Amino acid sequence: MALRLATPGVYIEEKSAFPNSVVGLPTAVPAFIGYTEKAVKGNGKSAINQAVRITSLGEYHTYFGMGIKGKYNIREADETAGDYDFKVDDKAYLLERDDDTQSFFYDSIRLFFQNGGATCHIVSVGTYGSDGKNEIKKAELEAGVLSLIKHEEPTLLVIPEAVLLEEADCYALQQAMVNHCGYKMQNRFAILDVYDGYKPRTYDEEDVITRFREGIGINFLNFGAAYYPWLLTSVVQADEISYKNIGSIDVLQDILNAEVDASVSDSAKADEVKAEIAKMADEDADVLSVNQTLVAVSSTFKNIMTAVRNQINVLPPSAAMAGIYTMVDNSRGVWKAPANVSVNSVIAPVVNLTSDDQEDLNVTLSGKSINAIRPFIGEGVLVWGARTLDGNSKDWRYINVRRTMIFIEQSIKYAAKAYVFEPNVSNTWVTMKSMISGFLSNVWKQGGLAGATPDAAYEVYVGLGSTMTPDDILDGIMRITVKVAVTRPAEFIVITFQQKMQES
Repeated sequence: MALRLATPGVYIEEKSAFPNSVVGLPTAVPAFIGYTEKAVKGNGKSAINQAVRITSLGEYHTYFGMGIKGKYNIREADETAGDYDFKVDDKAYLLERDDDTQSFFYDSIRLFFQNGGATCHIVSVGTYGSDGKNEIKKAELEAGVLSLIKHEEPTLLVIPEAVLLEEADCYALQQAMVNHCGYKMQNRFAILDVYDGYKPRTYDEEDVITRFREGIGINFLNFGAAYYPWLLTSVVQADEISYKNIGSIDVLQDILNAEVDASVSDSAKADEVKAEIAKMADEDADVLSVNQTLVAVSSTFKNIMTAVRNQINVLPPSAAMAGIYTMVDNSRGVWKAPANVSVNSVIAPVVNLTSDDQEDLNVTLSGKSINAIRPFIGEGVLVWGARTLDGNSKDWRYINVRRTMIFIEQSIKYAAKAYVFEPNVSNTWVTMKSMISGFLSNVWKQGGLAGATPDAAYEVYVGLGSTMTPDDILDGIMRITVKVAVTRPAEFIVITFQQKMQES
């Protein structure tokens, strides 16, 4: 501050010796949008369409409750077609999910935390009905996306239940997601699931990948990535499944009674087992006790519960990937590609892809790359792809390049706010250049920028005659040019061998 020297005396003037610093923003803070059991903030008020920041599954339980109990109906199937979930006495049966009780949200949040997830934002767009139903609406999920406009912290956008909408609505919502990330906000990245991603590829007009590529459009593709196939997880444990997950209790009772008639010769024992089976229709029965008894005495019941658990544990991979992004960012940095990493709490991908299968996913004429999740012998289930949906772009082909640029851009943007309305003169230019260069130097030292020296890794330009004209200064515009050499992954490693002449 300029001193006004009018009265004799001693005056002290302090001057700043160092410029402001650029603080790196958090890079992996997902915003999850979906339906919850409840939505109550800490003050007891509704949290519908409000982003609530949590750091653990325990906090999720406090504000949003638990998951919904998905129900499945049993019907006979054609065994010759090979499409059935279990067999009883040479009869094949299918488990058909009740779409009104279907939900991926809670189990996806669990999968997120089990794969390294930490801080995230939950946007509840509605709660389950009192009858245990879950009606998913595109308009409500879109409203959840719009509610994030006023929040700066989230850097990832995930909607696991988008794939439970009608196919056209799913694609429209996913287009809205990438538009929100790339057009409206430009500071976050969308992780998408393939609609019907539990189905194998058919390579015709009904192929799930072809339909996804056609449905996602062409706008702002470098702000999103998609993963295929869905995953058979171990999130839901056996003790979470009971006969309450069966909607057609009468059919289940008939199957179990038939098993008793065929396998239990002692009439007294048969009557005891049938009495337990009859309790399934009693709303006041002790569910845990009845379930444990039936698991112990009926192999058919145990097999049916296993089949139900396998169905419920099939989840889209977006939430797991959000957790992996967080883990990789925290352990290696946002500049490390989130690939060649194992997926936790996953038994296997629903579709087993080979290298030939992945060829069309990774490199395609349309450029819309889909990242594969594959099993490898002795290694487990790995993420085997690191491309954005803009796979043919030399600039934005890789996820880590896009996200590193978001990190650098947003970090510098927030630091530069301190200089808005400062004099547009050389002192300010030198200060700004020093501040940005210091930040980029730290990023380079951590391995985020490529180059043997700082000059090879980044360049910062600012000043009259360099980045600005006299008209820019008259218009109040300070122009700064930053060039960075972002590290790119070694996606294809080619090792060449050849024979040499014998020398001794």
